[in-house]
Amino acid sequence: MKPKELMTRNEPYRPQFHFSPTAHWINDPNGLVYDKGEYHLFYQYHPESTLWGPMHWGHAVSRDLVNWTELPIALFPDEHGTIFSGSAVIDWHNTADFGPEAMVAIFTHHHSAGEIQTQSQSLAYSLDRGRTWTKYAGNPVLLPTNRMRDFRDPKVFWYGEPQSGHWVMCLAAGQLILFYRSPNLIDWEACGGFGFGHGATDGVWETPDLFELPVDESAESRWVLTVGVGNGAPAGGSGQQYFVGHFDGETFTSENPKDVALWADYGADFYAAQSWSDAPHGQRLLIAWMNNWTYARQIPTEAWRGEMSLPRRLSLAHTAQGIRLRQQIVEIAPLLAQQTQEMTDVAISAGGTYKPELAAGSLWEMGAELVAEEGRESTFGVRLTWADSATVTITYRDGTLYFDRQFSGAVDFNPNFPAVHSAPLLLEKGVLHLQLFVDRSSVELLAQDGLLSMTERIFPAQGTVQFTFFADSRPVILRKLAMSRLAPAHFAE
Repeated sequence: MKPKELMTRNEPYRPQFHFSPTAHWINDPNGLVYDKGEYHLFYQYHPESTLWGPMHWGHAVSRDLVNWTELPIALFPDEHGTIFSGSAVIDWHNTADFGPEAMVAIFTHHHSAGEIQTQSQSLAYSLDRGRTWTKYAGNPVLLPTNRMRDFRDPKVFWYGEPQSGHWVMCLAAGQLILFYRSPNLIDWEACGGFGFGHGATDGVWETPDLFELPVDESAESRWVLTVGVGNGAPAGGSGQQYFVGHFDGETFTSENPKDVALWADYGADFYAAQSWSDAPHGQRLLIAWMNNWTYARQIPTEAWRGEMSLPRRLSLAHTAQGIRLRQQIVEIAPLLAQQTQEMTDVAISAGGTYKPELAAGSLWEMGAELVAEEGRESTFGVRLTWADSATVTITYRDGTLYFDRQFSGAVDFNPNFPAVHSAPLLLEKGVLHLQLFVDRSSVELLAQDGLLSMTERIFPAQGTVQFTFFADSRPVILRKLAMSRLAPAHFAE
């Protein structure tokens, strides 16, 4: 039967090419796995409210990471507790004896009894491409030690050769990441730990992920450990840090000093990022919850609350500061672009502006290359304006990129929302590369070919977006500009 198209995609602030549920609350992406032509996106879901509550695993699938079909809820609370975050794998060699090529979910059971809360790790498996699930009869398979209150969010992957390797689990425990190994996904033994004062430690650590990436598309590689931090991120509140280093199959070591904090995103709304297992062609693809715990329960949507970032393709690059993460949004314009316009070599005088003549539209992908006079302090950028005069201003000035959403529409639902966020950014030869993805209630910004990311929720009134490039202190050349007006993605259930 052909999936019916969702008829609820026109509410105020409803994203048109980012995933959001038909109704109710979502947060962390979970169980990301690619299998038989489908990208599976599970997620923390409360099916009875637009506020956080008893967690389930919601479920959606896509064949292209742009158009999504919602499926029935995958995992429900049970006698062991509610269903917190985790991961999923294909057990290619049937190590758990659940069945050939079983899809196995590894998740945290969260149990509350008055003031006493316990967290443990459990399994469920599917033999029909994730459509129906069976909980493992021996749950939970891993209990906390030393009465740990925070012991959650297992990320599991296979390490080593197909016949001689083992399963690895990364687990968040307070401000530590604990590592476990197993031959069969059921029997686990502790094998290492990381944290102990490394990186940002203002908030609890959550939702770890660990994977190997090439450096500059060469044979050189490093392991990357990503960790959600509940508080203390650059834009305030929750955020996503990462570490670059080495993994020996049992534990991770960082190659940076303890006091170095690396941030995957300098905007306010990029958290709990997770990557897909078994993505095709060896790609490492990652998606995040586009929200911030400071105000997540208060954002001004009604039928649903929460959405996901666009998926990103990851790699590493040598920079003057060391090896750093590069993020590139998966190609959406070939699927969604209605019209593309290009301009070159537009001179913007000091104190002047340039407004490209564009077709009316509210959904955009923009790529721009702005060139300032090298060695001279310059202030320049681009301003987005909506029909209700809501504005977002992106400004480069003196080694810093600023994102100003103080006047971006509805901002009064939380005092921390209207703000100017910033990120350090040094230009080479005065060139700023910008890429923007503008949906109805978000802007995703990548700079310098993905070496810097800023992800931001905004809530302007629905309507056409105008772009204005400006130069305040010295002239700037808009060397390249490509504007793609996008159509909505297809969402079905």
